[in-house]
Amino acid sequence: MSAPPADPRLRHIAGLLTLRAEGRYGLAEINQRQHALQAAWLAEQAGCGDALVAASLLHDIGHLVHDLGEDPAAEGVDDRHEERGDAFLRAWFGPEVTEPVRLHVAAKRYLVATEPDYVARLAPDSVLSLALQGGPMSEAEAAGFIALPGAREAVLLRRFDEQAKVKDLATPPVEHFLPAVARCLRPIGS
Repeated sequence: MSAPPADPRLRHIAGLLTLRAEGRYGLAEINQRQHALQAAWLAEQAGCGDALVAASLLHDIGHLVHDLGEDPAAEGVDDRHEERGDAFLRAWFGPEVTEPVRLHVAAKRYLVATEPDYVARLAPDSVLSLALQGGPMSEAEAAGFIALPGAREAVLLRRFDEQAKVKDLATPPVEHFLPAVARCLRPIGS
């Protein structure tokens, strides 16, 4: 195991992903950490830049910074993890990381509205949360969404998110992705 990162922000992120991410990821047979690692690995394998790799790793960090339990959607509660994640990350990262995180739930709603077969590809827990998150976008909402800065990156992130649910998939560890995350951090004090 490598030495802990020098930057306290990276230590905090690594700690969340290693110590708080043991909980099951929805109905999938993986945990939150495995989901984050798979999403980041997919982004890296697709040749995405540091910002989208970091956003993919951190897109569900909002699930790790609340106390609503492991699966609030099963209780009919939308934990608004995209907003919690955005609020958590905004102090340390610019919009190239935070906007895809903030918009990845809206990207699901967009894809359901614009790709007829997309809903059939969603995992059962994603279908459940879709209803809690507002359902498919209207035509006007979809047009407004895709025009937003970061929306296209959020759509890519959403595709990685949906694929990142494979039991026993070998991925690099959290430490592998920390250099990409570090390169996206704002300078301390900015």
